[in-house]
Amino acid sequence: MKQNNLFILCLFTTLFLIGCDRNITEQNTVYEPLNPSNIDANAGDWKPVVLSIPNEFPLAAPTATNAAAYNRELIEIKGFQATLTDAQRASIKYWSAGGVLRWNEIMRELVAKRNLPPVNNADGSYPIPSPANPFGYPEYPFANPPYAARAYAYVSVAQYDALVAAYYYKRLYNRSAPYAIDGNIKPLVPATNLPSYPSEDAVIAAVSVEMLKLLFPADIAYIQQKADEHMLARIMAGMNTRSDIEAGVQLARQVAAKVIARASTDNMSRAVGTPAQWAELESQTAATGEIPWISTESPRRPPMLPFFGKVKPFLFDSLTTIALRPGPPPSTKSERLRNELEEVRRYTKSATRQEIAIVHFWADGVGTYTPPGHWNAIAANDFVKQRYSEVRWARNFALLNMAEMDAAITCWDTKYFYYNPRPTQMDPSIKTNTGIPNFPAYTSGHSTFSGAAATILGHLIPDRASAYNQMAKEASESRIYGSIHYRIDCEVGLIQGAKVGNFAILRAKNDGAN
Repeated sequence: MKQNNLFILCLFTTLFLIGCDRNITEQNTVYEPLNPSNIDANAGDWKPVVLSIPNEFPLAAPTATNAAAYNRELIEIKGFQATLTDAQRASIKYWSAGGVLRWNEIMRELVAKRNLPPVNNADGSYPIPSPANPFGYPEYPFANPPYAARAYAYVSVAQYDALVAAYYYKRLYNRSAPYAIDGNIKPLVPATNLPSYPSEDAVIAAVSVEMLKLLFPADIAYIQQKADEHMLARIMAGMNTRSDIEAGVQLARQVAAKVIARASTDNMSRAVGTPAQWAELESQTAATGEIPWISTESPRRPPMLPFFGKVKPFLFDSLTTIALRPGPPPSTKSERLRNELEEVRRYTKSATRQEIAIVHFWADGVGTYTPPGHWNAIAANDFVKQRYSEVRWARNFALLNMAEMDAAITCWDTKYFYYNPRPTQMDPSIKTNTGIPNFPAYTSGHSTFSGAAATILGHLIPDRASAYNQMAKEASESRIYGSIHYRIDCEVGLIQGAKVGNFAILRAKNDGAN
């Protein structure tokens, strides 16, 4: 891991700063302009996730480039380029890094802003954020790890499907970019041979807006502002005309509507449960003779999304969720659990400075963009070096984030099936080196997320597979060093996550992009 020390230090600093600020703190990382080594012109043949076929939604042919209406669009671009301000040039440079990359950063910022649990009411109960009243207290959503994993997945899938559709129509209509039609228009970002209609950037921006309005409704104004900036930057840069942009928006909204329809029926609305159901989970475990998990917060907080395990996965069906559920943890009365508890006590008393640093680097708690977001940041840093096209960026993030969402589903299914207590509950003298998550111990969420991420990322970038596996192991062991988990939680979680990651690899091998 030594070769990653500088990146890890920078990433930790970013996570810390985001976590300390209730407002959105834009990362504004400086990247070279996107200049893909392969434009993936055949991406219209790739297999989408939610769409049945790439041309499921029709898109009318563009106006001819010798038409008066099109000429007026070229004049608009030349007007911008003749009077560009410093702020406009900065916007062009910012978005030139790539739309998928920048919207992934924006998503992480939104998750960090909203990853705050509600404060209890005066009577000791806790309010639940409601999408029907996103501006009321507590503002919607509470972007905890399962919620965040699902959000990353839906936005990434929508971006990917919309881009596959866009690339289908790019090849069909083959309209050249403005700078290729009018020599007085200068490409202010790297030029490629990719047709401009519909605009891939408009597709990314518009589909992201529609998905994020659903997932982060209290931030609609900010989200729309970023989309408007993104699309205007492409016009000013000479890459798209107004009609390229409008066609991209039209296509993206149709794709988003279908993805949103899936989201509305994936059982997320039932993930919170009711007080009666929470009590039943506890009583069912107690009936087996085992000690059930309880919240150690005061007042006692309801369990976090206890029925997230019933959410519909992307990479397999719900029966496979059950099939991926590992065997039970050691009995709460067993010698093995006592031995594992003793290991946790040792770390409580004598964790090294390096182990504590690892705990904090991988903590990804309240106010951060969560473990799935942490792996998105790691992936983004490596994807930049690969010089992917926009559509391949989207495809690879979709694979990663489907794996992260499905890892969350299998992990939460396991957690609430066994309802296993954490070390701090079994021995209140144990003090963690970070916070105590408000859900059962077995299996470790960090480990499951990390096992899934390392597996699919290792497939996408084979030269980095060993490094990803080492990161996953470190993330997993951080939960033991922090006295949050037993070793069995982490070891089984890594295996469980890797199994989910293998489903993502199977999809990658059959989506036409390899």
